[in-house]
Amino acid sequence: MKLIACQFDIAWEDPKANYAKVSEMLKGADLEEGSLVALPEMFPTGFTMNVDAFAEKAPSPSEEFMAAQAREHKIYLLGGVIRRGPFGAVRNQSLVFSPTGELVSRYTKVQGFTLGGESDAYAAGDDVVMFAWNGFNVAQFVCYDLRFPELFRAAAKLGADMFTVIASWPNMRQDHWTRLLQARAIENQAYVMGVNRCGSDPKFQYDGGSLLVDYSGAVLSDAGNTEGLIDAVPDLAGLRQYRAKLPFLEDIRDDFVASPM
Repeated sequence: MKLIACQFDIAWEDPKANYAKVSEMLKGADLEEGSLVALPEMFPTGFTMNVDAFAEKAPSPSEEFMAAQAREHKIYLLGGVIRRGPFGAVRNQSLVFSPTGELVSRYTKVQGFTLGGESDAYAAGDDVVMFAWNGFNVAQFVCYDLRFPELFRAAAKLGADMFTVIASWPNMRQDHWTRLLQARAIENQAYVMGVNRCGSDPKFQYDGGSLLVDYSGAVLSDAGNTEGLIDAVPDLAGLRQYRAKLPFLEDIRDDFVASPM
């Protein structure tokens, strides 16, 4: 089964247009049943701070759309939505739906992008979340989380061997996106699936650069800066052999505390 990253230009604050775009892209793709397909961060709206207008309560239209697409194509579908909880807090989340349309996993972004106002508009998560797919333990992350390696290390220590990072990562820091995805793969000996948007919104330009990276940091597939889907077939046996040959993760020290200067 494949990993498939779906990179596209998100129509600004227009969920119906974005549902139509995703539906069209998936319908035109050769999707192997059971594959893990990922959409970018906040795929229905773009990276908006207009939570009063676009935060969804249950039943969530975006979640219903994702569930329907997962059922139609018999895939695992991962994507980013804006969700308002029962007590009013709004969260930037990464969700996964199974081939039967059931919700498999819900992760809330831990690190809000303070420079973009996200920390004021959205409540932060506080847990690493994983789900099982095709023998892999997959940990979900969102955009700015990528700059905080301790989150990924925590997931690796809990057994993660694959990370998904969905994003709206602007082009002025595109080289950071590429290098950090590879760094998270190398240091944790894990597959990384980075799914960014392309195009533009009222504030930023996006160069895409969605990547599928293996456990050694090698790029398996690169989406470039245009709309489209990329795929790769992950090798669980190869990952386990690599970790056994180079057991770096076993040398992680939990007792290390830096001394004051």
